[in-house]
Amino acid sequence: MIDYDRYDRVRAVSWRGDALELLDQRVLPFEQRYLSCRDVDAVAEAIRDLVVRGAPAIGIAAAWGVVLAARQIQSASGAEAAAALQPAMEALHRARPTAVNLAWALARMRSLLERSGTDWRMRLEEEAAAIQDEDLVANRAMGSLGASLIEPGSGVLTHCNTGSLATAGFGTALGVIRAGVAEGRVGEVFAGETRPWLQGARLTVWELLQDGIPAKLIADSAAAHLMDQGKVRWVVVGADRITANGDVANKIGTYALAIAARHHGLKFMVVAPSSTVDMNTPTGADIEIEQRDPAELLAYGGQRTVADGVQAWNPVFDVTPAALVDALVTERGVLHKPDTEGMRAMFGCTAA
Repeated sequence: MIDYDRYDRVRAVSWRGDALELLDQRVLPFEQRYLSCRDVDAVAEAIRDLVVRGAPAIGIAAAWGVVLAARQIQSASGAEAAAALQPAMEALHRARPTAVNLAWALARMRSLLERSGTDWRMRLEEEAAAIQDEDLVANRAMGSLGASLIEPGSGVLTHCNTGSLATAGFGTALGVIRAGVAEGRVGEVFAGETRPWLQGARLTVWELLQDGIPAKLIADSAAAHLMDQGKVRWVVVGADRITANGDVANKIGTYALAIAARHHGLKFMVVAPSSTVDMNTPTGADIEIEQRDPAELLAYGGQRTVADGVQAWNPVFDVTPAALVDALVTERGVLHKPDTEGMRAMFGCTAA
């Protein structure tokens, strides 16, 4: 039995009744600062500026952003409200286009409105709360499912941050690691620093520290050497979008880890809720990959680190082909070696 109070102490997204409170992940781990968003523009800005990050957490924040936007309109019915809120939903979607959870959450809120009558405001808030609550339940289920695949005492390597900071709680890939530690299956945890925003260095090892789970930070470029040394048996990562053929869009650097894992005979696990599955996108080649400001690569902590005139290319995500994925874990179950047929069998025509 997993002690969730021990292994799940952080909350990144909290609804306060009149505002959405977000743990500002830009200033962790040295400062725990909360940002209070009282309108939809503030939520969209927080998503775009990485105050809140992680595909599930972005979707949850967007749902609450719709609730805040609804307070600025007067509509007699849900259908009228859906039309009036369309600009706000579009603004939220533009904030981070690659993470499918954001579009999924907005579509769910829109569908709820279109089915609602005069009680649409109450139902809208209930739907946002349900999206958040369901994510926590899904994460705990995925944690147990994924951990069951790991041999006792195994070393694992993870990338970016996929814990409570990126979700409603417990986490996706980090939830598997937490469950694995609790069950004695994970013996040692390694986290890549995840440049250029250092989510692994600033967030993942900090989260594990809160839980009393020892973790070793490595440079991203040390991963293949770590594998060659026999230190890990599994690479466990999250996802921002999973396509109909099982291709996985995730934080830049994931693809390289999958290639290195296959070369060294290690297993590669992707952990994400079914809301991350996009059965309407055939393959990873069809995904819009977000490009961020090249300046993120040219400076660190506000201090420029390269010569004037140097240019940079800064894609936020890459696509790992399904052929390199050994196990896809969602709350619906484990899909080994995902492909188009297996994805269709588990998720049908759509992920909804």
